[in-house]
Amino acid sequence: MSDAELDESAELDDGNPSEFGQQSRALFNHLPKLSVLGGCCGTDHRHIEAICKAAK
Repeated sequence: MSDAELDESAELDDGNPSEFGQQSRALFNHLPKLSVLGGCCGTDHRHIEAICKAAK
């Protein structure tokens, strides 16, 4: 979605935090020196927790 569409949106799709963690794990495996990960609109503490678990 564009910035304008996001601004007008009544709710954001938060996706699947577990899947997000698995995708983060794949990035860690592919880019071993990766040191910064995060999310965007719709991510919250569940997503960050999934990233942390994937990093272990």
